[in-house]
Amino acid sequence: MKRLFDLVLATIVGLILFFPIILAAILVKATSKGTVLYWSDRVGENNKVFKMPKFRSMKVDTPAVATHLLENPTSALTPIGNFLRKSSLDELPQLWSILKGDMSFVGPRPALFNQDDLIALRTEQGVDKLMPGLTGWAQINGRDELPIPQKVDLDVEYLHKQSFRFDIKILWLTFLKVLRRDGVSH
Repeated sequence: MKRLFDLVLATIVGLILFFPIILAAILVKATSKGTVLYWSDRVGENNKVFKMPKFRSMKVDTPAVATHLLENPTSALTPIGNFLRKSSLDELPQLWSILKGDMSFVGPRPALFNQDDLIALRTEQGVDKLMPGLTGWAQINGRDELPIPQKVDLDVEYLHKQSFRFDIKILWLTFLKVLRRDGVSH
């Protein structure tokens, strides 16, 4: 049922946001050199690595590390990057990952391939068995500001409480957070 829900919702959201997606792509291309999409290697269900697209919000030569590990994240942003990140529009291409079956709407956010500490803790706690999500319980409870152990604790809580109703609650709370731009540090 969750997969069917993901497919239907991704299709509906993709159609509703078709023009904003096209506009964002044009703005990315017009304001910086490089590709419109950035494909990052992410760790998915059962620690399988997949390519996850985002609208490129960072300059082409930015290292592939978690944003908080950059010396000066703001200097790495493209002219439109800050807006894309704060509005979460940079995440819209992940609808493709949902349609493809690499991601769900709700689940733990997929770790970067080189976030060994996060991957190890999630594997130890059984969170690696979950399909990663566009949003998740940890996302709405702190997003970028959470230390990794606390993020994994929230992922474990989701693992034990997951249900259709809980997913709907997380989607609703995500929608409210995006509107308020809560929890985005860069």
